Amino acid sequence: MRPGYALYIFRFAPFSARPIADAAAEITHLVSGRIPMLVAAIFFALVLAAQAQESIEEAALPPWSEPSLPSTEPMSSTQAAPLPSAPEPLPSTPAEPLPSSTEPLPSSEEAFPSSADPWSSSMNYTTAQTSAVPAPAAGGPYGGFSTKDVAVGEGPSSGEPRRFHYGLQLTVRGVWDDNIFISHTDKKSDYYFAIEPRITIGVGDMEGRSRSYLRLDYMPSAILFVDHSDEDAFNQLIHLEGGYNTGRLRLSLFEDIALLESANLNSIIDTTGLWANLDASAPTRVNIFNTRLRAEYDLTGKIYLQGEFDSYIYFYPNNISDYTVSGGLYLYYNWLPKLSVGVGGTFGYNWVDDPTPNQTFEQVNARLNYQATAKLGVYASAGCEFRQFDGNRNSYATPVFEVGVTHHPFEGTTINLAAGRRIYNSGFLPNQDFADTYVVGRFQQRLFHRLYLGLGGGYENSDYFATNRNVSAPRNDDYWFIEASLDVLITRWLSAGVYYLHREDTSNISFFSFDDNQVGVRATVRF
Repeated sequence: MRPGYALYIFRFAPFSARPIADAAAEITHLVSGRIPMLVAAIFFALVLAAQAQESIEEAALPPWSEPSLPSTEPMSSTQAAPLPSAPEPLPSTPAEPLPSSTEPLPSSEEAFPSSADPWSSSMNYTTAQTSAVPAPAAGGPYGGFSTKDVAVGEGPSSGEPRRFHYGLQLTVRGVWDDNIFISHTDKKSDYYFAIEPRITIGVGDMEGRSRSYLRLDYMPSAILFVDHSDEDAFNQLIHLEGGYNTGRLRLSLFEDIALLESANLNSIIDTTGLWANLDASAPTRVNIFNTRLRAEYDLTGKIYLQGEFDSYIYFYPNNISDYTVSGGLYLYYNWLPKLSVGVGGTFGYNWVDDPTPNQTFEQVNARLNYQATAKLGVYASAGCEFRQFDGNRNSYATPVFEVGVTHHPFEGTTINLAAGRRIYNSGFLPNQDFADTYVVGRFQQRLFHRLYLGLGGGYENSDYFATNRNVSAPRNDDYWFIEASLDVLITRWLSAGVYYLHREDTSNISFFSFDDNQVGVRATVRF
């Protein structure tokens, strides 16, 4: 095996994703019946607690920290000219305190969590940071675990790790949707309510992630329709991450689980459903299990190795599920104090339910991390994937890439951009995969310290290809969306806002085409 190439992962006995995911789904159904009552109890408890705390003391407006691009994997620090362990704080100017104020308002991430900003960080499901822009996590086009989740995330870390962290919040949304089934014909409209509590607990350096830490996020989501109660859905989102740092060796683990029942396919970073499941183009149940392991070791002051292990399960009940395992090895060189470059490869195996054949793939990639200033950072990975099939089809080669840019040109202004291309198995069309290429961006402006104006848009192309020689795969979809939002921080524990979302898919097979409009109002209580 040539230096810098992928680590090999041997195939063991045939594996089916269905038993594991099916068991998890059954457990979910057992507990979901009583969850709405629990959610309501949490809501009233949070409101009463927040009101009691608000009656004791008012809030003052602090200098605001501008958010950074969300991260999902830790990036290494440079050795010859060490970078700070956390992003440099952006300059800020003190704001005038409100009357009778004694306590600061929360940060922008605390004030506007995932619901208020649908691309915010956890992934925002998300992770360890140096001053280099972190790599987005590989994922799927289904709303979760995706490099599409360009976000307004947590502000720069203070570098002061706390021993124990916790956070509680509850978001309630009321939405009018003119095409709840995202169908091409016979569109059905309805109102629905989304009740989305979220708990975060952790220990160690959760904010800077430059030292050892452990974090857990859990967000159930109940979606209740007014006229189509048979479409009510209960989703669950779980994110676990941890890191261990000895200085020379850095280890990190990420586990994401999404048990999704609705067409909105929520994630912690996307509760409004910006990215529809185009493969299904219908209300769809899917369970996603995503595991990522990273290990970095410094060979010299300028050179370090990064080992990677990834495991993905996309479980579609009564459809085509798949399981992927892969490993990679990359060699990085800290070329400049704020610039690192790397090269390496990844090898993986993909088990797919019949009749789609199992597949092997290899990637060769070059990577770059560049933190130009405290306000501008760039991450890029580009290469080629070679895919083979356990059948009579020839191998398939295609470019793959991921790019992320975050920019804070002015105080209160955030611009995020991302693009990428990956290969996925179709869960609904047998003997077919598709190449998913996307670009997405978001602009956010803070006005008058308490008002947040957001504008986001994205484009995605899904190009299907056959995994068997005698299969025709002509489908090609072009999807785009645009979302405008306005949110206001009312008090230190309450925020509210409105948003409008338009999304549209144009497919060369008209059955899969649709357009959809949503108007929503939302409120978030924090404790």
